Amino acid sequence: MPHVGDGAELYGKERPLRKTLIFFMLCVLSVFCLSKADVSADDAAVKKAGDKVAEADSYTIGSGDILEIITWKEPDFSREEVLVRLDGKITFPLLDDIQAAGRTTLELKKEIEKKLKDYVSAPVVTVAIRSPVSQKFYILGEVANTGEYQLVKKLTVLQAFALAGGFTEWASKKEIILLRNENGKEKIIRVNYKDIIKGKNFKQNIYLKANDTVIVP
Repeated sequence: MPHVGDGAELYGKERPLRKTLIFFMLCVLSVFCLSKADVSADDAAVKKAGDKVAEADSYTIGSGDILEIITWKEPDFSREEVLVRLDGKITFPLLDDIQAAGRTTLELKKEIEKKLKDYVSAPVVTVAIRSPVSQKFYILGEVANTGEYQLVKKLTVLQAFALAGGFTEWASKKEIILLRNENGKEKIIRVNYKDIIKGKNFKQNIYLKANDTVIVP
């Protein structure tokens, strides 16, 4: 007959096995969580890359810009520097003049690929902005450094003031004016700098567009 100590001895033998099983389960759970985190990180990276592409494609080409146009495996249809003329057009081999101003790089790429099909089988074209000269805005009045600035990325009114070195001591920060041309008409947008920095009206901290003029009285 088994005596009382047999149960305690059997339980003692099972304890290491239970610990091993628990440790194994914790390892599996940790690997699952880490792999899920890696997938989330990859998704975030892909989304960030997509956002950058979308932002690049949203750039509107203008007169004075210098473009780089490369056709894959076709050096005769590739140019490192292509000037957008004052009439908004570019000159490209065998394609005559092509309208570039007012278009995004993606739109121009598709237009060139369409025209190249007469000379190249399945052309693959890349259009890049080498020098975004056309995208400029202006700051006048009571700021440290008035003048013309390049708009090479999305820029808010507050960031523009920082570029201009801030205000002079005589600046009227409540009565700032932003002049914008929309559809051939001059539009006046009033900006109250003090309201923005106090958090009363963040909507006034708008993004600048090409040819905007900011006046600080």
